[in-house]
Amino acid sequence: MDERLTAQRAKREGFVCQSFGTIAAFNENGALPHYHATDKAHATIKGDGLLLIDSGGQYYGGTTDITRVIPIGEISAAQREDFTRVLKGTIALSHLHFPDGIASPKLDAVARAPLWSSGRDYGHGTGHGVGYFLNVHEGPQVIAYSATATEHNAMREGMITSIEPGVYRPGKWGVRIENLAVNRRAPDSEFGDFLHFETLTLCPIDTRCIDRDLMDQSEIDWLNAYHKEVRELLAPKLSEAARKWLVERTETV
Repeated sequence: MDERLTAQRAKREGFVCQSFGTIAAFNENGALPHYHATDKAHATIKGDGLLLIDSGGQYYGGTTDITRVIPIGEISAAQREDFTRVLKGTIALSHLHFPDGIASPKLDAVARAPLWSSGRDYGHGTGHGVGYFLNVHEGPQVIAYSATATEHNAMREGMITSIEPGVYRPGKWGVRIENLAVNRRAPDSEFGDFLHFETLTLCPIDTRCIDRDLMDQSEIDWLNAYHKEVRELLAPKLSEAARKWLVERTETV
């Protein structure tokens, strides 16, 4: 998987190298947030389950970091609920408006709330800054309640941050949905200056994994609008076969 992703990225103009080692984890290996397969220790994809892929590249135009989960065969109701709760966390933070200069750790609970409400949580931060040809995890901002809120990790216009809540069940499966987002200026307010996230990552979120009954209308609207943008921006750049796949994966839910 790592070799195939890197080979495809290498075809793109401006590609230089991976931004980190690819995480490609099936079922129980997906419960290890930093899993790395080796020639001697790896799983074979067989049977039903969830495939988690976290990868990224260094390009002259910027650095990427993305995680998606793909269903293999039939998946269970429990897997669908985990996936949907994680997606709800991603959406909650993605359409948040927040004060300019707020300490980034204070945003963490917004993404965790849809998970906490059902007794779920995850043991890593929700977001990290992304450097350009630096470490893909780059400060000063970090969205994690375990971090100390200070003036040094304030959110400012133009910062790029990951949004990546998850759920991990040891010995069973893991779910993480990750996009990169940039801080943009929100409309003027009499209560001060505000920012909002603009999602930069353009890649379908696999709707075959969702339980639509767990999502409210605003979340469904966000997902449909996101997929509409992905389809409109990417479709003109794709081959006929790839465009057909994209249309299928971005259908309205």
